[in-house]
Amino acid sequence: MSTYVLVHGSWHGAWCWYKIVPRLEQAGHTVVALDLPSHGRDRTPPGDVSMADYVEAIGRVLDAADEPVVLVGHSRGGLAITQAAEERPEKIRSLVYLAAFLIGDGETILPLAFADTDSLIMPNLDVDQDAGWDMLRRDAFKATLYADCSEDDVALAHALLTPEPSGPTNTPMRTTAQRFGRIPRVYIELLQDRAVSPALQRQMYTAMPCRKVLSIDASHSAYFSRPDELASKILHAGGDIYDLRSRQRCDENHQHIEDEMRDH
Repeated sequence: MSTYVLVHGSWHGAWCWYKIVPRLEQAGHTVVALDLPSHGRDRTPPGDVSMADYVEAIGRVLDAADEPVVLVGHSRGGLAITQAAEERPEKIRSLVYLAAFLIGDGETILPLAFADTDSLIMPNLDVDQDAGWDMLRRDAFKATLYADCSEDDVALAHALLTPEPSGPTNTPMRTTAQRFGRIPRVYIELLQDRAVSPALQRQMYTAMPCRKVLSIDASHSAYFSRPDELASKILHAGGDIYDLRSRQRCDENHQHIEDEMRDH
């Protein structure tokens, strides 16, 4: 069995994986979903957060694991897993990019984001340069992030999304072929994504080739809308086989976690 570490993207927290964690666990794996600094239950002010803080948070999880992990990053979480891989390559078995930013040494995502005219993010983004954060406008949440998601999941996100620290986004990647480059990577593209467009996803995994490219016909938040398929793809990416035998118990766990998050 394997250890999977799940890293959320912009504005989200560990809570966004609430349907995926029990599915991976039911397949027999150890799963850790963490809050990056200034996300979820971590109350660090966004202006105080750097890429080094993200890497340190991931590094603590990697160091606590009993084996090299499958490290999964969604959206802007791709930046954090790339930099963590450079710092601790011996702790990572493989990298999985879920509609995630995958860029090379010395690059930032800003030119890609501005050029992605199929994305709804930049036209709907509020930025506070003094406080050091950005936030998607609430009236754009559904169309940009959750187009195929249930109203319950959209409501959950509305309650829990928080501003995104600008520091990590603006920090160029620092990677080498000898460290980050030696780790196998897999890309899971989301074909109905209006946050990181399918065209941009293809551009990134073409420029930074991956061992596998897997596809899901879903919006940016497939962990809400296609949890079975996404869990299966994550396990495929990690070299494991998805086990659906405990589906009923898994669904009961989802309801319990959802109720807990709504009380948060």
